Amino acid sequence: MPIIIPANSASAAGGFNVANSLRFNSGSSDKLNRSTGVTTTNTKFTLSFWLKLCDISNFQSIFQTYKASNERFECGFNLDNSNQPRFVVQEYTGSYIFRKIFTRLSRDVAAWTNYVIKFDSSEAEANRLRVYINGIEETATDTVNLPSSGASSIISVGTQNIGYSQSEDGQYFNGYLAEFVLVEATDYAPTDFGEFDEDSGIWKPIDVSGLTFGTNGFYLEFKQSGTGTNASGMGADTSGNTHHFAVNNLTAVDQSTDTCTNNFATWNSLFRRGTATPAFSNGNLTSNFDNGGANEFALTTFGVTTGKWYAEVKWVSAHGNGATATGILDMAYTGTADPNNAVTNAFGYFGSGTKNVSGSASSYGASYGAGDIISLLINCDDNELIFQKNGTSQASGAAIDIIAGVTYGIFTSDYGSKVAELNTGSPPYSESGGNSDGNGYGNFKTAPPSGYFALNTKNLAEYG
Repeated sequence: MPIIIPANSASAAGGFNVANSLRFNSGSSDKLNRSTGVTTTNTKFTLSFWLKLCDISNFQSIFQTYKASNERFECGFNLDNSNQPRFVVQEYTGSYIFRKIFTRLSRDVAAWTNYVIKFDSSEAEANRLRVYINGIEETATDTVNLPSSGASSIISVGTQNIGYSQSEDGQYFNGYLAEFVLVEATDYAPTDFGEFDEDSGIWKPIDVSGLTFGTNGFYLEFKQSGTGTNASGMGADTSGNTHHFAVNNLTAVDQSTDTCTNNFATWNSLFRRGTATPAFSNGNLTSNFDNGGANEFALTTFGVTTGKWYAEVKWVSAHGNGATATGILDMAYTGTADPNNAVTNAFGYFGSGTKNVSGSASSYGASYGAGDIISLLINCDDNELIFQKNGTSQASGAAIDIIAGVTYGIFTSDYGSKVAELNTGSPPYSESGGNSDGNGYGNFKTAPPSGYFALNTKNLAEYG
């Protein structure tokens, strides 16, 4: 499996920076909602948001306006007959006012993606409902119902839900959202929300604070970590309209620094190896090895070949023996065996305290178990690897030699019913350590050594 460089994460220094996203987890029924108290419909609107998918195996709602069970606007991901996710935008009031289901499969769990939906029923028929993905209009569709001339949308009428479908209870979103904008009564161009980077050609966000949002429009930046329905809450509207959303089941830990301008590595939920696959949650940062006795392991979304990198793995539960391992693995690995079973270019630290070098086990350091944090110091410049347990370097800091020229991802493995959490800078748990790398990125339990950096795209652009 090759290294994945997420295609829609602006990395260069300078320019517009998105500081925060919100991490939605279906398992805890996370959502934002507000009752609009509005009865006026619209013949024009623009909806724009950035997202990073974590799950592609379920129907997922991104945004819905619910007026009644048979009156709703919604967009999200449907599963086709082959259980493949496709983006859909539609409005239904007894029949479809408009509907588009797109041909493109939405399977990328490593990159941030921007969606812009434009509705203007005064336009020529083909232009009344248009969807842009990363600045490019998406035209290949499986299903199309276009709005009639002069048709109105109920996008501002009723209850607005983010990350949840009120009409299909249980359709929650699994992933990250950032820069969530609804503009009422204006059909802005995608270039009002983003631009192509002049050097890389990557679509990146721009400052939208100067847009005219309309009476019922809103702009959610997810700047705050509070749970109230106010300017200090995670659902705060910063458009000036104060259309704040209520926070449901989200907590301060769900405010993330993994954004569309700085993308952090997570577990790759598409990586299917071994005899079973872990269950992933919390923004693909928690891996639950839930098949007792089965061979399961998790690998990160992208890896490194050069530079010095720091990450932490917190074992919520662990066997404390050879069934539990933390380490690095060649991203090109395509086998099914556990990385600790004679796999070339796999370097692991067992819960028993032994180490594994390409399948050869030997004594190394202390055993570890539930509650312990294992730090990985990956030095691809000098081809060395050091593990720490709760901030203490193992083997008195003696490095493990690794192979040059290999692209390494971080892995965890277990033989059932244990849980590991990944921290590449924005942890899925409350972390009071407050330690960042030399560029100011991350919240780690232990301070990264000088010259070691968090695994995100801005650092990769500079050091990777």
